[in-house]
Amino acid sequence: MNFFNLESPLMRALSRVADLMILNFLTLVCSIPVITAGAALTALHYSCLKMVRDEDSYLIKAYFKSFRENFRQATIIWVLLLLAVGAIAADIAIMYYSVMEFPFIIRLAILLVSLMILCTSMYVFPMQAKFANPVRRTIKNAFMTSMIQFPKTLLMVLLLFVAPVMIFLSDILIPVVFLFFFSFHAYLSALLYNKFFLKLEAQNPAPRPEPGEDDKRIFHDELDPSLSDHNVSR
Repeated sequence: MNFFNLESPLMRALSRVADLMILNFLTLVCSIPVITAGAALTALHYSCLKMVRDEDSYLIKAYFKSFRENFRQATIIWVLLLLAVGAIAADIAIMYYSVMEFPFIIRLAILLVSLMILCTSMYVFPMQAKFANPVRRTIKNAFMTSMIQFPKTLLMVLLLFVAPVMIFLSDILIPVVFLFFFSFHAYLSALLYNKFFLKLEAQNPAPRPEPGEDDKRIFHDELDPSLSDHNVSR
């Protein structure tokens, strides 16, 4: 076997690693203004899903295509997510520094809301990247998907801790985390949710692409009934 053949498993793996490094760099650069992080994450998930489906012939072009198309709505979702996280952080700070003893039910409620936000965030940008819905419905669909696919959602959450564990184990691994953290997590997440997304797409087919277009990203529909249908068939 010729390991240096472009179609060999080794070269394909090296190409995939290079692509993930490029995507991670693009996401970091496009997130520098902070307010643009939502669009950057949406474009990252869009590109990683294309990679999982072997549709990644124009990686950088696809990334910025999604960034432009999703900028407005992804930014709104990102701001809402920041506000939600900020509210939870403020509640935790108040409980920590307050001399009052807060009832257990309040602490439990804050914990549950925190988990709901975290689980929803695992799917909200992939949903935005692949389905066209108003912000409210996109967030609702992301939450519903996180519950329907809860074992996979839990795994996606646990993958977030890979980077801190690597840094804890050795400072030498910091450059690896810097080069791959966002894209590695997004790629593994795409592997997990791809099958479920394919079911949704089969039920709600997209228009055929126009000549010269690489795909039709958007599925104009309301997905709540679809999500409910897959609650049993997942």
